[in-house]
Amino acid sequence: MIPTTSRKEGLHRGALPGSPAIKQAGLRLTPSGHLVFEPENPAIEPAVAARLAQAFAHGSGPGLLQLSAAEVVPDLPLALGWWRSFGQRYITVLRLQTTEQAYIVKSNSQPSVPSPDEAELTTLVLTAPIMPGAEFLTQDILRTLWSEIDRALIEELETRQIDLQSYLHALNPTWNLLGRVHFNLAENKGDPEAPFAFMATYTTRLSAQAKVQHLPLGQALREYAGAANRRQLLSLLMPVQRAAESCAWLKPMIEGGEIYHPLRWTPGEAARFLASAAELEAAGIVLRMPANWQTNRPTRPRVSAVIGSVAPSKLGLDGLMDFQMEVSLDGEALSPGEIERLLAGTEQLVLLRGKWVEVDRARLERVMARFREAETLAAKGSLDFAEAMRLLAGVDESEAAEVADQEWSQVRAGLWLEETLQTLRSPGSLTEDTPPGLRGTLRPYQKAGVQWLRLLSALRLGACLADDMGLGKTIQVLALLLAEKSRRAVRQPSILVAPASLLANWSGEIDRFAPDLRARIVHSSTSSATEIKTFTAEDAAAFDLVITSYGTLLRLPALTEILWRFAILDEAQAIKNPAAKQTRAAKALRAEARIALTGTPVENALGDLWSIFDFINPGLLGNARKFARYTKSLANQRQNPYGPLRDLVRPYILRRMKTDKAIIADLPDKIEMNAHCLLSRKQAALYSEAVGDLARSLEEAEGMARRGLVLASLVRLKQICNHPAHWLNDGNWDEAGSGKFRRLREIAEAVAARQDKMLVFTQFREMVAPLAALLASVFGRDGLELHGGTPVRQRRTLVQRFQEDEEVPFFVLSLKAGGTGLTLTAASHVVHFDRWWNPAVEAQATDRAFRIGQKSNVLVHKFICRGTVEERIDAMIEAKQSLSTELLSGENELDLTEMDDSALIDLVSLDINAVVED
Repeated sequence: MIPTTSRKEGLHRGALPGSPAIKQAGLRLTPSGHLVFEPENPAIEPAVAARLAQAFAHGSGPGLLQLSAAEVVPDLPLALGWWRSFGQRYITVLRLQTTEQAYIVKSNSQPSVPSPDEAELTTLVLTAPIMPGAEFLTQDILRTLWSEIDRALIEELETRQIDLQSYLHALNPTWNLLGRVHFNLAENKGDPEAPFAFMATYTTRLSAQAKVQHLPLGQALREYAGAANRRQLLSLLMPVQRAAESCAWLKPMIEGGEIYHPLRWTPGEAARFLASAAELEAAGIVLRMPANWQTNRPTRPRVSAVIGSVAPSKLGLDGLMDFQMEVSLDGEALSPGEIERLLAGTEQLVLLRGKWVEVDRARLERVMARFREAETLAAKGSLDFAEAMRLLAGVDESEAAEVADQEWSQVRAGLWLEETLQTLRSPGSLTEDTPPGLRGTLRPYQKAGVQWLRLLSALRLGACLADDMGLGKTIQVLALLLAEKSRRAVRQPSILVAPASLLANWSGEIDRFAPDLRARIVHSSTSSATEIKTFTAEDAAAFDLVITSYGTLLRLPALTEILWRFAILDEAQAIKNPAAKQTRAAKALRAEARIALTGTPVENALGDLWSIFDFINPGLLGNARKFARYTKSLANQRQNPYGPLRDLVRPYILRRMKTDKAIIADLPDKIEMNAHCLLSRKQAALYSEAVGDLARSLEEAEGMARRGLVLASLVRLKQICNHPAHWLNDGNWDEAGSGKFRRLREIAEAVAARQDKMLVFTQFREMVAPLAALLASVFGRDGLELHGGTPVRQRRTLVQRFQEDEEVPFFVLSLKAGGTGLTLTAASHVVHFDRWWNPAVEAQATDRAFRIGQKSNVLVHKFICRGTVEERIDAMIEAKQSLSTELLSGENELDLTEMDDSALIDLVSLDINAVVED
């Protein structure tokens, strides 16, 4: 175990998991490039987890050093295994460049361990597994982590005053090798009976030309003769002994002494050697193959095919595709006779066209059978688009299929399919004119997104728009619907399903960006129970868009009988559980094209990915059972295990992030958006009662008494909009009682998934603690609080913690206490939970997060309860309606106390349609 007494306390303090996906991984990469270990992983032994938690608590370097050099656990979760492999690259380079002499690191000196080159780092980034924080992985971060391992090793050697060899031996005896044993295979063309030669060698030192010097392994018996050298000899031969435990053919060679002499080998013996390559390398033996064998393997025949040379006969997943196959060797087609010869023999190595060819007949025949079946289907006009895409991505979910089959086959896209996929995979090249009726300007990446959606829908294919929060998924969908409306002579309605808490948001965005779009909300907040139950296809035909909630869809099966142009799911993670009733109801919708909207990456959990794709493109990923078996087989693949799956789903997922260089240059520094919230029934009842009390009291109030009454009533209404407990003071802060609480949870869940930080401002001190409690339940750990009662001397400490500690996810502040004198640029999200109704005060609070030095865009969420005074005053401010000068104070704050009674009651009255109960 790496000692901890010599290090200062780091930033990582045994972080608790923030989401189920993180629990499954054990290790996550933060946006700033630090690795955080999550100890609550049932797949890791408690003792191993404790050691790793202690090491990573002191930084990424010590953690990776412990993981890669000391932990020899064979079965680690995929993410931990990948990071261990990365760390072991460092140890391997370090060990190979040291001599057999003891290597002591003295103060201010360090091992010279160059980081991998750019090409190798790029490969590592591209082949990283699906894991939390994978989107932040870059070559620079890997290079930095490499240096941190180096610094951690220096500190360990200085602290222990120990040489490198002894240190590595203490951590893991595998590293204590005095030399490396090499197994060498060469062609021996002059011997037709034994056309291969084998020799075992070992390396002892570098030559004058700085190349590894090889000696026959038998020489080691003489070099290390005598009792004094017995330990070195055993250390050298340890990998050979270890390899013999898994390679039965090697043990008699050792016992008979053949391993120490050059050997003549038949093709069968050479093939046996090739088949054991993985076990030999795992034991620590270096393999050297004939120089003309690329990638250390003989050439292999490959079953290749071209698919989609011409446009399909019809659109959609059941569109019919063309398919032509051949068997080739090094890119040249084999004749039927040569194919028959390859399949007829029994040897795994066959001499063909003057070169040795490796043949795995079972795999070759399996792939050929599948391709011939596809060719037959294409000839009959029965090869559909979904199967063609699976073939192209190398996805085979059949019982007999193996991941290794991909090494024996290749499918290329033909001209039409290649051009189509290239367009889908690179939507940045697409352009789209602003559709008629859109009141707003589409940014370039949004225009590309609209065109991408149009292209997929024109092909009758589903799409998952997974843009980061704040990038405008809503306006892209509205632009798509407006473009579709202008294109069609006859209206065909679309349906949008969203969480009940977001229905008000969609209504507000339609009013703002697409007022010409005829939309109808089918929900208890806008319609009576009778109107909902009697809603028919004829009713839907009068609208461009029908909006409903997941709960209403579940109770109104008539919606699944209508043929919609688009079926759109907002917050599509709502259908990630395929067994849920609302998931089955959503998947029962009939539509020409389906769209899923989500701000969280769909790659984090493979089962969730399947469920979303089962909605947008049913059948593309097969059924759930086959998909689970297929993804399990992918996990056993050593390099880029999920590459085929990524290739299959990539054309149908558009994921842009605010950190993308092509996006961030196109964004404003601050993105302000209204978060519309609906009232609960209890809030609506309290609000109506408050308005009635105000109306009755105004009949008798005059002068200063009237002014005080109005101000007190406005505060009461604000408190009710926040939460019933805020007004009643009964301590019952349940989430179901407040539409704002439910909306805050949804936003915070997205922020937590991105590992971002957020500020939450409230006008009221008594709201700070309940809001912090809610956010702690979302993030899985506590944040910070600041209000008027916080001692001034503590404020600087709180700000410093929020700025510097990555594990502090949120900061809740009362608006006056947090509005001045603070710089909180670590936050990329700002929430105004209740409104001050003075734009200058809110802007001042927002600018705590947006200041010089801010490196990321700030997303500002302004909470507004629909149908209340909050919505009406926001509209007055946003539209800059002309107010008489007596209604504006010198500070540009609305002075509502001078309104006449009728206007004031109209302003605060409740639109009963804001009540929502799903």
